[in-house]
Amino acid sequence: MQTKPEETGRDREQVPKDGGSVLGSLKKCVFVLGSALLCLVAARNTITWHVQGLWKASDSFWQHQWGLVYDLFGEDERLLGSLGTLLVPSLVFWLVNGFLLVVDVTGQPAALLRYKIQEEKNVPVDSAKLWKTVKLVLFNQFVVGGLVTVLGAPHLFSWRGMPCGRELPWFHWVVVELIVFVLVEEVMFYYSHRLLHQPFLYKRVHKKHHEWTAPIGIVALYAHPLEHILSNVLPVAAGPVLMGSHVATVWLWFCLALTTTSVSHSGYHFPLLPSPEAHDFHHAKFNQCYGVMGVLDRLHGTDEQFRGNKAYERHIMLLGLTPLSWSVPDKPKVGKEALSCRKTSCHESSCHQTSCHSPRVSSCGQTQDKNQDKTK
Repeated sequence: MQTKPEETGRDREQVPKDGGSVLGSLKKCVFVLGSALLCLVAARNTITWHVQGLWKASDSFWQHQWGLVYDLFGEDERLLGSLGTLLVPSLVFWLVNGFLLVVDVTGQPAALLRYKIQEEKNVPVDSAKLWKTVKLVLFNQFVVGGLVTVLGAPHLFSWRGMPCGRELPWFHWVVVELIVFVLVEEVMFYYSHRLLHQPFLYKRVHKKHHEWTAPIGIVALYAHPLEHILSNVLPVAAGPVLMGSHVATVWLWFCLALTTTSVSHSGYHFPLLPSPEAHDFHHAKFNQCYGVMGVLDRLHGTDEQFRGNKAYERHIMLLGLTPLSWSVPDKPKVGKEALSCRKTSCHESSCHQTSCHSPRVSSCGQTQDKNQDKTK
């Protein structure tokens, strides 16, 4: 009798589990996101009234700073929309990841290593693998991204009437735009990411990104150039194009998106930063947690393993200094006395296999033999 071959790790990583029909999940997605949008619209007056007061106090400051940037580019709006859109977010990306790389390469400050999610991975990071990653990231940013931005941005800005002028947009409109950007990115990234996990594209395109099962910050842009356009650039750029946003809002959004994805790939769960647990779990398991916010993962059932794992309990913003890997460990810590007692018991009885590894062994080598109980 032939037995069914065991499913391999590659099979599991390429064939995602869908928790229901796509149409049903899309309906749920529209309902959830639509309800959230209605609540935000209903509360916008209260929210913006409080924040607008803070914004007005610094409005002249930000307007002045933007004026300096505008003058720096010689009031050339075409240059602002192309070269500025390429350089400013790239600068922020490397500032954030420069700090993360110092910790990854040097292990200093040592106090930060306790926030590492996969504690035994990349300590320190392999220099050859790191250099290979840096080269591809730079290629994606300045060659692939450069061509897309310099050649495409001016036409998009002109076609959508996206302003690049000296006057900044109103604060409450920027907030509305950012909300739309987040929702558009969630939908586009989730489905493009799921597409890349199909066997044909995974093997030829997406597998490169998953060379890092324990990612570091710059791995956010470590991808095949096709994936970089399809899954990194388009989901982030679609929102501003849809809304016809001011170039300053575009820069702000790109910087926020690059910072959050760097944090998600960092491998560290630092205090007061968004939790990277979900995407770190995706790199470890391959077929879980495809989205950014997790809304579509929940609707499609592609986070079932994650929700059954301790990592899900740690998937919150850390508000204290104690690492969540300490307060919510993967496995309960065994006390020193119990461990010493077990070792002593095993040594004295010289029955390592039956006493130490039996599932019926309790503390201090005591066993619970159900068969003996039955005979009694």
